[in-house]
Amino acid sequence: MIVLGVESSCDETGLALYDTQRGLLSHALHSQVAMHEEYGGVVPELASRDHIRRAIPLLEETLSRANVAMADIDAIAYTQGPGLAGALLVGSSIACSLALALDKPVLGVHHLEGHLLSPLLASDPPQFPFIALLVSGGHTQLMRVDGVGQYTLLGETLDDAAGEAFDKSAKLLGLGYPGGPAISRLAEFGDPLAYKLPRPMLHSKDFNFSFSGLKTAVLTVVKNHEEKVIANICEQDKADIARGFVDAIVDVLTAKCVSALRHTGLKRLVIAGGVGANAQLRASLNAAASAKKFRVFYPELEFCTDNGAMIAFAGAMRLQINPHAATRDYSFNVRPRWPLDEIKVV
Repeated sequence: MIVLGVESSCDETGLALYDTQRGLLSHALHSQVAMHEEYGGVVPELASRDHIRRAIPLLEETLSRANVAMADIDAIAYTQGPGLAGALLVGSSIACSLALALDKPVLGVHHLEGHLLSPLLASDPPQFPFIALLVSGGHTQLMRVDGVGQYTLLGETLDDAAGEAFDKSAKLLGLGYPGGPAISRLAEFGDPLAYKLPRPMLHSKDFNFSFSGLKTAVLTVVKNHEEKVIANICEQDKADIARGFVDAIVDVLTAKCVSALRHTGLKRLVIAGGVGANAQLRASLNAAASAKKFRVFYPELEFCTDNGAMIAFAGAMRLQINPHAATRDYSFNVRPRWPLDEIKVV
């Protein structure tokens, strides 16, 4: 079975082909980062318009790379939610229109399920069951995963997610957009002893997170600095603040993951989502895994951010379990807000 995946939930347009026998055949991705950078964040209307321009050329590129004809596609999977409503509507309409024209079944996929299953695309994939730390955009969640569609929420963020805290703190330091990679790079040059920032809910005895207070702590440090204008703070001070912030967030994420593994008795940890590419987080989790005798699995770096491959793969996994999950009902709706634990394998 060859499944075409279409991803358009935010500011990346992704198309991919996944074959249940041969694996990932090809994928193509366009990021809108350069377009949104001058605005300091994603502009939803601009994102939607750009998805319209990019989708068909990316589809042609994906088919060409895989040497697959349009008629060879067996089903089409698309991101139904969560995400930006307008962006989701673009991808959904393109997927359903193609499916109608080709007389192929179509399947809406949960964006976070795509991230959650993306480490299974790696050369050394994890086996079920495992604990998953999902750190993508506005989501920070710890899940127990017993199989496709078998997800138990252990804990989640009560306010700002890790990714939001990265972006907002980077903006406070004048690092622009996207802030996560920039603040992580800057932290490499910082003194870990210069600023000891709070570790929210580190000892809460549950698996929930809270990062708005950490962002506020960064704001307070910046405001209390001798130079009131961030542009006048020397680069070393910025690096020291960045290091304090990154160390705090990594300590919390690592501790919660270790606690969830201990609570469930599982020995496999999966990291999924954009923050999963963070070098400091990977180093901390790898050290914890070595000390606590568990294994940690990551997606390939190219699949940490939004992409079509994870949607094609998630769709294919669902269709292998239930071939009737995809239908020829080409009407569609999108779900900008869609809790992951609501989805099940039917």
